[in-house]
Amino acid sequence: MSLSALNDERSPQAALRTGDRELRILMTVDAVGGVWRYAMDCADALREFSVSTVFAGFGPQPSSQQREEAEAIGELVWLDQPLDWMTEDESELETIPSVLERLVDDHRIDILHLNLPSQAVGIRRDIPVVTVSHSCLVTWWETMRTGPLPDHWLWHRRRNAEGFSRADAIVAPSRSHADAIARSYGQIPGLSVVHNGTAARFDPVDKQSFVFAAGRWWDDGKNVGVLDAAAGKSVWPIHLAGPLHGPNGQMIILHHARSLGSLPHREVLGLVRRAGILVSPSLYEPFGLAALEGARAGAALILSDIPVYHELWDEAAIFFDPTAPDQLVEAIDLLAGDPQLRRRMGERALARSLGLTPERQARGMATIYRGLVSQPARQSLSEA
Repeated sequence: MSLSALNDERSPQAALRTGDRELRILMTVDAVGGVWRYAMDCADALREFSVSTVFAGFGPQPSSQQREEAEAIGELVWLDQPLDWMTEDESELETIPSVLERLVDDHRIDILHLNLPSQAVGIRRDIPVVTVSHSCLVTWWETMRTGPLPDHWLWHRRRNAEGFSRADAIVAPSRSHADAIARSYGQIPGLSVVHNGTAARFDPVDKQSFVFAAGRWWDDGKNVGVLDAAAGKSVWPIHLAGPLHGPNGQMIILHHARSLGSLPHREVLGLVRRAGILVSPSLYEPFGLAALEGARAGAALILSDIPVYHELWDEAAIFFDPTAPDQLVEAIDLLAGDPQLRRRMGERALARSLGLTPERQARGMATIYRGLVSQPARQSLSEA
């Protein structure tokens, strides 16, 4: 989807019809990363399109706040099943198909919406499968490292490719990530782009003199080192929300930036609301929710000079070389010292963000769902 399409208020080509029967989808989710926020906002907006959601949780258990949020939107079933990127042993994923198919029967599901492509492997039931690639180890490696994929990760590429083959529709959250998928897996028929959205709403408030950033900082792709280095020189302090310790023993030690730790989403949004500047220094980023939330709050954006941020925020942000802390310091100091420029950039970011809503995202996904269930009767895969 091009930027011009973001501002196009016309309905999608396959417009949804009033009176379409309700669809029930089974949507996989985890409580660890950005997929949680994606799933909640998308599923909530899908209700306006007569789509109800049963969430199937994978990986570590959600917090009580997360459970409450999910159960206010749909049904939540937490499974004793791992996330592919948190396991070293592919055999631990073997029971996923049977568990998902049982939920399909128990909850009378019309569509499987799988937020990891690998979760589509082994699904034999005659049911449409939509898989969304939010990120993966293979595309992360292609961006972050040189040389071939390590032998112990080769199964990820094979399994994801099998999942893409099983899926009836494949979605990426940006054209940039779709291009990365094509580089890593080859051209994939049925791959489309539906941009993410945010439901965040902010009342006007006087901005405060600090820089804010949020992310899973233990991930090399989030590039916290450049923020920490810049914090030792910038005129405004840099505050970071998000974990410094990863699930596989990763650990980050900061010297200059202020870590606020892992915070509930509502507290993160409170900081976003007050920050005069929001920075995302990512090297690997399939979409970038933190940038979108900052833009919706009217913060001036400073973003790493990578394709996805130009796709979404060209002319609405200041870009810097993410390997050059001094460039980040220069951009921070420029905005900190010029309130009028800071306000103009915040206004540009806010205007751009208004085209990235859960409603627009849900319309795109609902159109995909309806297109699949309206196809002629499908031959059972077990009979193929």
